[in-house]
Amino acid sequence: MKIDLTETTSSKINSALVQARRDIGTPAIGMVLTLVIVTDEENAYDALKSANDASHEHPSRIIVVIKRVSRSPRSRRDARLDAEVRVGADAGSGETVVLRLHGELVNHAQSVVLPLLLPDAPVVVWWPEGAPADLAGDPLGALGQRRITDTYSCEEPTGALGERAATYAPGDTDLSWTRITPWRSMLAAALDQQAVKVTSAIVEGEDENPSCELLAMWLADRLAVPVRRTLSSGPGLTAVRLETKDGEIVLDRADGLLATLSMPGQPDRAVALKRRDTAELLAEELRRLDPDNTYAEALKFGVAKLEQVKAEPAAKPVAKPDPAEEPAPQQEAKPAAKAAGKKAAPSPGKQ
Repeated sequence: MKIDLTETTSSKINSALVQARRDIGTPAIGMVLTLVIVTDEENAYDALKSANDASHEHPSRIIVVIKRVSRSPRSRRDARLDAEVRVGADAGSGETVVLRLHGELVNHAQSVVLPLLLPDAPVVVWWPEGAPADLAGDPLGALGQRRITDTYSCEEPTGALGERAATYAPGDTDLSWTRITPWRSMLAAALDQQAVKVTSAIVEGEDENPSCELLAMWLADRLAVPVRRTLSSGPGLTAVRLETKDGEIVLDRADGLLATLSMPGQPDRAVALKRRDTAELLAEELRRLDPDNTYAEALKFGVAKLEQVKAEPAAKPVAKPDPAEEPAPQQEAKPAAKAAGKKAAPSPGKQ
């Protein structure tokens, strides 16, 4: 069921929600949290679809805040609130309120959202794109116990990580961090099986992918070893190499679906390590509403402490000469030096 409200108020929206639940025969509220999505018209559809999919695991009241750009001085002075209320099959397993703020009301979004929050339930605020520099200091961010952003959507992801570290507050998190949860679990399990000390590490991945930096900072912080960040053609994060006295522990995922785990003295193992969509990442973040201290420590380690090394292209094979032409002997081309063979400057961290 969908209800459109034009030039409305928060109290009328609440009344519409109650009436809609009665009309579909579910007057009770069975939702566990309020998810506030702050976005624009361009990204609203995709964000709402991901939130609806995640709501099957976490029934939520989803409030989408869309700040409409005013094109004239008169429209900027006029404050207007339009809303769309969705319940039942149109709202996943919870209920959805889409708010469109016009004019001066854009600067007071928190006063519109506050009356619509579920009573005595946690609040999570999510910026799919265009997150503020200070999440906890933002008026809408201050309403939430958890604040979710995605530095992968920023124009300069590496610089955005620095901003997040400078303004971090308990409850902040990043979907770029959530993407590496399976990698961290697999690497931790591998080190549990190999009772050897790691002496250095290499993280390979595509350029402008903050998940690679976060994984490298996590390794450097936890293992207190030098970690190099090297570039590959992707997709996403492609490999992690941990150097030990017995040999390399390698987790290599070249196709974005299936990875190979190689450990000294053991046969290679294939492990499922597919790239997850936004709905799966969001559902994982909604499972825990307490501060993520591990993320905070990795984030504050600092990107500047990692050595950035670009992957060198492989040497072109030398064409075999025609015997009839009797060319002069040619020296065989040397293969390109691998990024793993270069020496890294030590990075401080915790054991």
